[in-house]
Amino acid sequence: MTASSLFAPIGVFDSGVGGLSVLRALQAELPHERFVYLADTGHAPYGERDEAFVVERALAITDWLRRAHGIKALVVACNTATAAAIARLRRQHPGLIVVGVEPALKPAVAVTRTGHVGVFATRGTLASGKFARLLQSLQGPTRFVLQPCDGLADAIERAAAEPAPGGAWTIKMKALCASYVGAAGPFGTETGQIDTLVLGCTHYVFARDVLRALVGPDVQLVETGAPVARHTRQLLQRAGGLAPGSGATELQLFSTGDPQALQAAAARWLAPPARPALAVDVPGA
Repeated sequence: MTASSLFAPIGVFDSGVGGLSVLRALQAELPHERFVYLADTGHAPYGERDEAFVVERALAITDWLRRAHGIKALVVACNTATAAAIARLRRQHPGLIVVGVEPALKPAVAVTRTGHVGVFATRGTLASGKFARLLQSLQGPTRFVLQPCDGLADAIERAAAEPAPGGAWTIKMKALCASYVGAAGPFGTETGQIDTLVLGCTHYVFARDVLRALVGPDVQLVETGAPVARHTRQLLQRAGGLAPGSGATELQLFSTGDPQALQAAAARWLAPPARPALAVDVPGA
């Protein structure tokens, strides 16, 4: 990378606010980098859309992030978009560092004691060829219970925008969590019980406390933010692309939907951003 590109931002996108869980890990791992985050809430949710639509949105957003912000790396902070579009993005942007996320099945296999692992994810992720290949690569004694969580990402998204706790969407989100835990279970540490739960959508991290209360204190919840952040650092370091170690993290927030909802979620889950979230139109590729 050139000296000037060291100061270019890292682009991060998701269908909504769920990718803030990955952004939070990135900011902790890379405290001197600049970030541009796009929530594609005007076209959400991705998890219940067909693959062609998700690919088209991923291509359009990547083009916009490169053209408008000159990003030096891209983090696709969405399991559904990673499964559908990561290979296409890498082919079309060979000079760009592109990092995706995937359900943390391998770490779950390493920590389970009962050999029963639950996977909560969107229907789009679970139906993808990429997920099928990941699952096939882990053939062995571990039993995976795959639970599509229709509507949960959307409920988390809407609950984050509620002005006060305990609103209608928060109640809906808790009810969906309880329903999916009941459908996947039983959870626990006894023989035959699920003792490890993979949060296979970046939104689900923000329902962690609710899920913890439902599955009990001894079940391990596995997410992907920290490993993705470490991998991003490694790739930037290998390419000589890390920003010099001075100054604080900078963040710009954009939304194709309501920027106030993104602003509220960022204020809730991140250090308060210095700049307000802005609305942006990102037309199709």
